Amino acid sequence: MKRLFALLKPTCLGLALFAGPGLAAPVAELVAERAEQEYGPAMPSNGTFSVRMPGGLPTEGEFIQEFWVDQDSGQFIANLVTPQGNIRRIQGLAVLTVPVPVVNRRIQPDEIVAETDVETIDMPWARVHAFAITEVDHLAGMQVRRMLAPGRPVHRASVIPPIVVARGDRVTIELEFGPLRLSARGKAITDAHKGQEVRVVNLESNKTIVAVATADGVVEAQF
Repeated sequence: MKRLFALLKPTCLGLALFAGPGLAAPVAELVAERAEQEYGPAMPSNGTFSVRMPGGLPTEGEFIQEFWVDQDSGQFIANLVTPQGNIRRIQGLAVLTVPVPVVNRRIQPDEIVAETDVETIDMPWARVHAFAITEVDHLAGMQVRRMLAPGRPVHRASVIPPIVVARGDRVTIELEFGPLRLSARGKAITDAHKGQEVRVVNLESNKTIVAVATADGVVEAQF
């Protein structure tokens, strides 16, 4: 026992030497820093940690000596070195959150998502699946394919760029060749958003061609 005390004594003395009011930091910040280290490269660049702990635990500390976190639940256990040089066991939740754009109302298929329909909320990273939209610009202005529920992450496949040419629509076929510009009447066989290829029947020649949708009811012939 005396030998064990002799081995521990230098460590405790070292902690006491490093401890001091000038180095104290909020425990939540210390926990967040260690949690970031645990996640490493897997942590999203815009992620932050929301740290919660039971009452009665220290609110400031020098540094964290040992740290363990369950990345699925956010539960953590750590050994905190207090400003007085003591070691305290602390525990709580360190939940990784990211800002996620969501809709604020139920939106039906074929509707266009307006900017006023979108708001950004902080959401636990564990609830944000790999195919969720994480940028506002990728949601506002898009056309809905599957119903969107308010307050929930939006799957990328649930929205598409707005359809400018729908199957069965009468369209104007345009062709530019140097200074020459021609147009003809056509009928779309497939749907297309702006910049997407679309199959069109030229109503004057009755031939099917491949064009690119450029605007509402307008396609550019490809030869």
